[in-house]
Amino acid sequence: METVVYVVIAAVLGLAMFFAGWILSTRIGQGKVANAEKLAERIVSEAEKEASALKNQKILEAKDEWYKQKNIFEKETSKKRNELDSKKQKLEQKEVEIDRRLNHLNQREKELQKIEQSIKDKSDHLQKKHAELDKIISNQNERLEKISGMSNEEALKELKENLLSKAKQETAHMIKEIKDQARLTANREAKEIIISAIQRTAADHSTETTVSVVHLPNEEMKGRIIGREGRNIRSFENATGVDLIVDDTPEAVILSGFDPYRREIAKRALEHLMSDGRIHPGRIEDIVEKTRKEMEEHLTQLGEQAMLDTGVHGLHPELVKLLGKLNYRTSYGQNVYQHDIEVAHLAGLMASELGLDPVVAKRAGLLHDIGKAIDKNTEGTHYQIGADLAKKYGEGPIVQNSIASHHDDIEMISPISALVQSADAISGSRPGARRETLEGYIKRLEKLEEIAESFQGVSKTYAIQAGREVRVLVQPDKLNDAMAEQLANDIAEKIQIEMEYPGQIKVTVIREYRAVDYAK
Repeated sequence: METVVYVVIAAVLGLAMFFAGWILSTRIGQGKVANAEKLAERIVSEAEKEASALKNQKILEAKDEWYKQKNIFEKETSKKRNELDSKKQKLEQKEVEIDRRLNHLNQREKELQKIEQSIKDKSDHLQKKHAELDKIISNQNERLEKISGMSNEEALKELKENLLSKAKQETAHMIKEIKDQARLTANREAKEIIISAIQRTAADHSTETTVSVVHLPNEEMKGRIIGREGRNIRSFENATGVDLIVDDTPEAVILSGFDPYRREIAKRALEHLMSDGRIHPGRIEDIVEKTRKEMEEHLTQLGEQAMLDTGVHGLHPELVKLLGKLNYRTSYGQNVYQHDIEVAHLAGLMASELGLDPVVAKRAGLLHDIGKAIDKNTEGTHYQIGADLAKKYGEGPIVQNSIASHHDDIEMISPISALVQSADAISGSRPGARRETLEGYIKRLEKLEEIAESFQGVSKTYAIQAGREVRVLVQPDKLNDAMAEQLANDIAEKIQIEMEYPGQIKVTVIREYRAVDYAK
């Protein structure tokens, strides 16, 4: 019973609490609604105020902008009005100027009409005078015909014949006087021109020898150059074709060879080896090959210097290189490079004296011996080779003819060809310019190398020891040891048959086989 009572009481209390909570929440909700409504009314009121303020602000800004645009428009309108006024004034001034010029032109036109009428009157008067003069001349001609018994045409013909005969006589007399005067003065003037050209050039000739001296940094370098059992010096001589003489001369060695180009390569290679410090057969061959490539650039520099010295421009690069190579070529002991430069100056100066083109004359003089740069390896005379080179590399017909005709091999087509021939003779005939003995010696050594090169399997030949020995390097894959020995014998027999020489000539055939590979 008590449990039931407790349950009822609990139920009643629960209901009471539920209703109490519901009433409380309802009142709280109504309070929040009222507060929200008040807040909304306040926000709307503030928004209306801000909108009104913003509206007033925009209205003010719009008014300001309108005033600004109005002021700008008024200014532009005023400016345009001023410009129009200015243009109007200018137009009015131009109208006044045009009216003034129109009045002036009208006055000039009236004056011209007066002048034209005056000229017409004078022309009519002159025509009348001409008619009267023609009538007088006709009357005089008729009177002369009656007096002389000849017609007008007959008299004119006889007069022409008399004048022509007299002109021929005077011309023949004048030509004879000119020829006589030319005979008297030609030789003297030619000598004066040549002497003047020689005095103005005065080119130096360096003395050509067959040896070059290389200075050493110390005496110990001689031993390193010789190498163990002489292997370094043998390798150097085989690679360059030049004798390397090591004697008692302090801190110096001598390079001996008849070919100046080889000797220069050997000298530069030896200097590179000494500066590098590594001297052994493999290094020697590398340096010699590198020096040969450097010499190609050096030849171009020499050719360009010759062009600069003579004022000749626009030569083909191959001609420039060949021109530089002439520095290492001699003709009867005379340096061909210096000889060509001197001939160019002489030909140019004589051309100027004679009223010819000195530029073409210098060009022809500079190139007249260009064939000597390759005549050792090409068949034909140096002037035929030179003319072919000039034609190949785009030189003009006068230059080609000057090269081909300077030894009277073909007919000259231009006075410049004769000047080049004369300049060549002047340069070559100067006392001390050429030496026959040295040229004969060099030709003998060249013949010696040529004989050795004529055999199959030969790669290089070098005449050394002043022509007392010829070293022949052969291709090891084409000749064996037995064939190399036979080759030496064959070369010696051919030398005995084809050459004349003092003493004896040693023939050394070198056959060396190398196997090369690279570790990677």
